[in-house]
Amino acid sequence: MLRVGAAAVLCALGGCRSAPVSFPAPAPWEVRRPQLQAREHFDLSGRVAVATGHEGFNANLHWEQQGTRSQLMLEGPLGTGAVQISASGNDLDIVTARGEHVDSAAAHADLATRLGFDPPLRSLRYWILGVPDPAQPATEELDERQQRLQGLTQAGWHIDYSLYVAVGGESLPARLTLRRDAVRVRLLVDDWQL
Repeated sequence: MLRVGAAAVLCALGGCRSAPVSFPAPAPWEVRRPQLQAREHFDLSGRVAVATGHEGFNANLHWEQQGTRSQLMLEGPLGTGAVQISASGNDLDIVTARGEHVDSAAAHADLATRLGFDPPLRSLRYWILGVPDPAQPATEELDERQQRLQGLTQAGWHIDYSLYVAVGGESLPARLTLRRDAVRVRLLVDDWQL
């Protein structure tokens, strides 16, 4: 009796089919690019791996963008605990795990020393959204079908976009790799908030 009931359930389930999911066609890149470049607010959490020649580190990352101000928290880089970074234009402030506050040119030098390179924070706030920095010339490699970047070359950096996720009706990068000379930065986004 149990076998007959199980067979009936399997037969019934075998006849069930779900309708294919259809996604709306993506907006043209010429429409999406300026919309993403104009986005002033987002939060993301993820992980970053940095390799500079023979050295490197991994860290957890939390990024909050409010207008032109980028607030970053790196937890675990170089075994130093958490580092808070606040950037707006050329202004840069760092608070170390020991509570030391560094700003201005000293902050740029300190961050470059800690990371092993001078990070392009002003442009990175755009690159992380999958668009070029509108203030500089760029070479784009476009996925024509999805109307989003596969690659980007700008300010001496090359960015590869290997994975996107759907976030609030938008397609945003979930995995990207930045390269310049001997520096490689891999970023994996675990959570986007728009």
